[in-house]
Amino acid sequence: MTCTRILIIAHAPLAHALRQCALHVFPDCGEDVLAIDVQPNAPPADTLAATRIALEQDGDRPTLVLTDVFGATPCNVAQNLVDGNEIKLLTGVNLPMLLRTVCYRHENVEALTQRALDGGTQGVIQLTRSS
Repeated sequence: MTCTRILIIAHAPLAHALRQCALHVFPDCGEDVLAIDVQPNAPPADTLAATRIALEQDGDRPTLVLTDVFGATPCNVAQNLVDGNEIKLLTGVNLPMLLRTVCYRHENVEALTQRALDGGTQGVIQLTRSS
């Protein structure tokens, strides 16, 4: 069964740090989770080229792209990859979102996109001190 590929594009060193966290929890996810760190002052065209190369080397399969901040370079680069069918994009990646995504990576990209949204929002909780 082919898993949906998860591509994290974020400001350095966040993408690789998130990937390492995912590998800590799911050591078998390495083939399915790719990370592209956007370096300071790197031209967006260079980041896009590096991302396309990474995707081509990994083969053709459905992909969920996760970026850190809407409107920032990682998100802007990722928008050039989205095709609406096989590549979906979510911004605002956090660790709960990524872990939920990795856990359900065997699902199709549509279902996985919803799982990621749920994981990201449900992972943000205000806690109060108990008496």
